[in-house]
Amino acid sequence: MPDVPADPYASEAVATAMPAATVVPLRDGPDGLETVLLRRDKGLTFAGGLWVWPGGRIEAADGPTGGDDPLATLERAARAAGVRETFEESGLEVATEDLVWFAHFTPPIGPERRYATFFFATAVDDDVEVRPDGMEVHEYRWFTPAGALDACRNGEIGLSPPTWIVLEWLATHADTTSAFDSFATSEPQWCVTRFGTVEGGMVAMYHGDAGYDTDDPSTPGDRHRLWMLESGWRYERTGWPNPEEPT
Repeated sequence: MPDVPADPYASEAVATAMPAATVVPLRDGPDGLETVLLRRDKGLTFAGGLWVWPGGRIEAADGPTGGDDPLATLERAARAAGVRETFEESGLEVATEDLVWFAHFTPPIGPERRYATFFFATAVDDDVEVRPDGMEVHEYRWFTPAGALDACRNGEIGLSPPTWIVLEWLATHADTTSAFDSFATSEPQWCVTRFGTVEGGMVAMYHGDAGYDTDDPSTPGDRHRLWMLESGWRYERTGWPNPEEPT
C-alpha cells in the first residue's frame, strides 16, 4: 500500500476540499465480515439516495485543524467528527481511540462541493442497535462486502466510487481480525482521484496507475483504478487480490 505523502495537503485537490470523516463499522456475522451501510435521503443535495457509511464534514467544535503538525491535528479533529457524525446519523456510539485510520479519499477539482475525507474503521458488537436519524438517513442494512457489491451490480443500491473501492478491500478479508491486522501493518492509503474517459464510461485513477499523471487511462503499465462503465463497475489494481477469483 502507498505511504501517506510527507505533505499531502500540498496537493491542490486536497487543500481546496472541505475536510471530512467517514466511519466504517465492522462486525463478524454468520457469513463472515459485515458492515452497515446507511441510505441517504433521496432529497439531499449531496449523495442523495446513495448507500454510505456515517460521516460528514469536520466542524469547528471537533477541534483545531492547524498547528505545527497540521496533518496530525486534522486527524484528531477528524476522529472527533467521525464519532459525532456516527452517533448523529446511526445512533452508534464509537470511541475516538478505537477508530483505525486506513484511507483518505479526495475527488478531483471541479464540483462545487468536494470533501477530503478520512476513512476510519471500528469494530462493533454483533448485536449493536442501529438507529437512523430519520432526517438524512431512514434506512440501513448490514452487508458482507461482497454482498453490498452484488447489490449495487444488481441495481438494488447505489454506491459512490470510494465506497465501492473500500468494499473491494474489505471483501479480501474473512473476518474483523483479518481486516484490522491488515490495517495495523499498513500505512493509510492516500487516494486523490483523477478521472479519465474511456469507451463506455469513465475511469477513476489513483496513485500507482500508469495513466494517473497524464490523465490518460490508455497508458500501458500498472493499474490502480475503478472502471465505471455502462456495463458495470470493476476495480483493478496490479498485485491486488481479486475476491471474485481464486488467489
